[in-house]
Amino acid sequence: MAEIDDPQQSGTKTPMNDANAPSSTATIDPQRQEQAKRYARQRRLLSLVDLAIGTTFLAVVLGFGLHLRLRDLLGPVLAGWQPLVGWAPGIVAAMILIFLLVYGVLSLPLSIYSGYILPRRYGLGKQSFAGWLGDLAKGGLISILFGLILLEILYLLLAIQPLTWWLWLAGVLLLINVVLANLAPVLILPLFFKQQPMPEGNLKDRLLRMAQRAGTRVRGVFVMQMSRKTAEGNAALMGLGNTRRIVIGDTMLQEYTPDEIEVVLAHELGHHVHNDIWKGIAVSTALTLAGLAVVNITLHTIVAAPFAGLHGLADVATLPVLALIFGIYGMVTGPLGNTYSRIVERQADQYALDMTRDPATFISAFNRLANQNLAQLDPHPIIETLFYDHPAIGRRIQHAQSWDADHPRAMSAKVHTKP
Repeated sequence: MAEIDDPQQSGTKTPMNDANAPSSTATIDPQRQEQAKRYARQRRLLSLVDLAIGTTFLAVVLGFGLHLRLRDLLGPVLAGWQPLVGWAPGIVAAMILIFLLVYGVLSLPLSIYSGYILPRRYGLGKQSFAGWLGDLAKGGLISILFGLILLEILYLLLAIQPLTWWLWLAGVLLLINVVLANLAPVLILPLFFKQQPMPEGNLKDRLLRMAQRAGTRVRGVFVMQMSRKTAEGNAALMGLGNTRRIVIGDTMLQEYTPDEIEVVLAHELGHHVHNDIWKGIAVSTALTLAGLAVVNITLHTIVAAPFAGLHGLADVATLPVLALIFGIYGMVTGPLGNTYSRIVERQADQYALDMTRDPATFISAFNRLANQNLAQLDPHPIIETLFYDHPAIGRRIQHAQSWDADHPRAMSAKVHTKP
C-alpha cells in the first residue's frame, strides 16, 4: 500500500475512465520473469538471515543470562511500583524497550538493504531514503506502542491469572483483531498512505455497480498514490461495516484496463461475499489459542526448573523465553496458515471468474501483475507451501484456463508470452 496525493499536484497520470486507460492485452515478459526469480531468491535469503539474527540474539541473551542480569539491574529502581501484586509495569516497559532497541540496531542494516536497497535495485522502489526511513520510524513507533500495551496486559494476566492467563489473552487478541480490521483503513493506513475519493466517472460507476451486484455495501471508491513510493500495483476492498471501502493504487490505474481492474475487484469482493475476514479471524484465533496453550505448559515447566533463575510466571525475565517459544510455534504453524490463505484466495479467484465470466481479462490482469510486481510464476511447490499466502500466479492463470475450458461460452483465453 502507498500514499496518495492530489494527482494535479504530483503530475502523476491517473486514468479514471475507459478513454485514457491501457487497452492492450498483457503478456508475460520473459526478462521480467528472470528478474522475478532472482528477486524472490534474494528475498528468501534475506528472510533466512533475518531469522538467523533473531535466533542468535535470543540465544546470546538466554545463554549468557542477560535477561536475568537486566532484571536484577532494573529491579531495585522500577520494581517497587506494583499497581497489583506481582505486576510491575515499569520494569516490564523498560525491559521491552531495551530489548527492542538493541535488536532494532542489530537488524537495521538488514532492514535497510531488504526494504530500501533491494527494491530500488530491481526498479520497484521509488521512495527517497529519508521518506523510507520516516515510514520505518512510524511503523516502528506503532509496533512499539501496540507491543507495550499487549505485553503489559500479558504480564498483568500472568500475575493475577497464572492458570488461565492464556485464555484471557486469546480473548484480548480476538478483540484487537476485530477492532483493527474495522479501524485500520481509517486510522493506521492514512499515516502512511493518503487516500482521496476517486473522481466521478465511468470506472467509479462500474466498480460501485459491481459491489452492488455482490451485495456488498461500501463507503466509496478511493485512490492511493503508490507511484511516489513503488512501481508495484495493488488494490483492495478493506474495512468492515461503515469503514468498508474500495481502494485502488494509482499505479494500477496507470497500467491496467478498466476490465482488468474490475476482475481484481471481483476477487476482493469474493472475500467479503465468503466472509473471509471473519473466517480468517476465527482461524487466527484458533491458532493463537493453541499456541498460547503450548506456551502456558512450556512456561510453567521452565519457570519450575531451578536452573532457569526465574521468580515466577510474571517475572519480566521470561520475556526472551516467551519470544523464543512464540517464534518456534510460529515457524511450525506458519505453513498451516499459508495453506488456509491459499485456499480462500483460490475461492476468491473462482468467484471473480464466475462473476465476470471473462477468463481472458483475468489472465491478462495477472500477467500484468506478474510483470509489474516481479511476481514469480512458478516457484517450487515446497517454497510455495512454506512461504506463499497466495497461490503462485502461474497456478492462478491455470485456474482461469481450466475455468475457460469448462465454460465454452466464455471468451477463449491462453497465456501469451512475448517473443
